[in-house]
Amino acid sequence: MDNFVFYNPAKIIFGKDQEKTAGEWIRKYDGHKVLLHYGGGSIKKNGVYDTIIASLKANDLPFVELSGVVPNPRYSLIQEGIALCKREGVDFILAVGGGSVIDSAKGIAAGVLLNEDEDLWEDYYMFKRGPEKALPLGTVLTIPATGSESSRSSVVTNEATHFKRSMAADCMIPKFSIINPKTHYSLPPYQIACGCADILAHLMERYFTPTENVDFTDRMLEASMKTVINYAPLAIKYPTDYNIRAEIAWVGTIAHNGLLNTGRLGDWASHDLEHELGAIYDIYHGEGLAITFPAWMKYVYKQNPKRFVQFAQRVWDVEFSAEQEERIILEGIHRLERFFTELGLPIRCSQLHIDHSRFREMAQKIMVNRDHEGEFMKLYEEDCYQIYCLSE
Repeated sequence: MDNFVFYNPAKIIFGKDQEKTAGEWIRKYDGHKVLLHYGGGSIKKNGVYDTIIASLKANDLPFVELSGVVPNPRYSLIQEGIALCKREGVDFILAVGGGSVIDSAKGIAAGVLLNEDEDLWEDYYMFKRGPEKALPLGTVLTIPATGSESSRSSVVTNEATHFKRSMAADCMIPKFSIINPKTHYSLPPYQIACGCADILAHLMERYFTPTENVDFTDRMLEASMKTVINYAPLAIKYPTDYNIRAEIAWVGTIAHNGLLNTGRLGDWASHDLEHELGAIYDIYHGEGLAITFPAWMKYVYKQNPKRFVQFAQRVWDVEFSAEQEERIILEGIHRLERFFTELGLPIRCSQLHIDHSRFREMAQKIMVNRDHEGEFMKLYEEDCYQIYCLSE
């Protein structure tokens, strides 16, 4: 087990009707003027918007609004939000939505406090480093998926350059996050599937580690993966079952709050491979991960077969056979693909009408400002290209 420092100050307010307390929490964190940041019309259709507005007004909190966040949130909207916050004297940001909204809010929060000689995109997102200060923010989570409600990272797309990149810093961890599983009832089945694929990917990125002797976090990750595997189909079948939704919501938060990667080095190659797909083809993050993760597994499993055997046995209940190690590994990968397929997700690029024509370009872009990709097995341009070919 590696040395580690675990730090996560995000206060989680979980349960029914908790979004009504948003204004009270902003006041507790000394917010005086709020940027209300959200996506399209879904929070207006399901009533969350009206509840938040009422809470802000009840707590005498003036606010300005910035809507329009889309999947693969755009850097241009972050720039618009930074200018709005500076012009209006905003001192607190409330993100109401899923990971795209929260990631966009984090970018705004960091950008408002940058020095004049700093460029948010070039200095931070492109170099995957984090700022030292940001405006405080809170979240009301309406889509369980990315774990951004308690993470230190922000992932956005620069539509001008077609790069999708991340930055991370402790100052971007939300002060509080409100999670009411009832607000997730209106999500369409495909969005539930994409969200669960994202949660599972966060767990697997941590699970496939080069670090030895991490059985405690292995066991927590395996239990979390089994929770996603068990409850994702149920969430689609019974969309208004509170207890099912609560399981998905909570495992999604824990999957990405830093706890499960303590003492171990994670591998984020599958995420970065997907980011290039998302940047160019604007696909949902979860559906892209359902494509890139199995392809990555097929390429790297010989690096440490024992870990893949453990994954197949403990997570997918593949029967043990010492003389058939490779069969066990491939069966585990097959069961992962079957799980994605049963959720209605693609597992090949061709299912989204994406061909090989830009695979080399994407492999080249992954390596910009990076010495290598991944940690389980260090990948370079040709490796990334071959993984894309496996995903075709």
